[in-house]
Amino acid sequence: MDFGTFIKNKRIKKGLTLREFCRKTKVDPSNWSKIERGILPPPKSRPILEEIAGTLGLSKKSQDWHLLFDLASISYIPSELLEDATIIYKLPIFFRTLRGEKPTRKELEDLLEKIRKS
Repeated sequence: MDFGTFIKNKRIKKGLTLREFCRKTKVDPSNWSKIERGILPPPKSRPILEEIAGTLGLSKKSQDWHLLFDLASISYIPSELLEDATIIYKLPIFFRTLRGEKPTRKELEDLLEKIRKS
């Protein structure tokens, strides 16, 4: 799942139209529509992403909160890395580590091995 699809699904589940969502998050509806369709990349700004998460009712430290930030970050990773499904699978572990959450030793070893091979 990509960032745009994730946000659109959460927005619809919350009962928000595109315009209502954009009004609450103070984003341009035309550009936001392009983000949801994958034409434009997601915002990079943590405050904007936090505003989006709050509008969608995502609680801090929840799986969906982290997934929102993970999916936003993935869109800025070089495409050659994203071609390897095993690397994509390990990205959430990498992001958890960056946030200060400790992965298991096995997860870390698996991730390092995949990076070495690519």
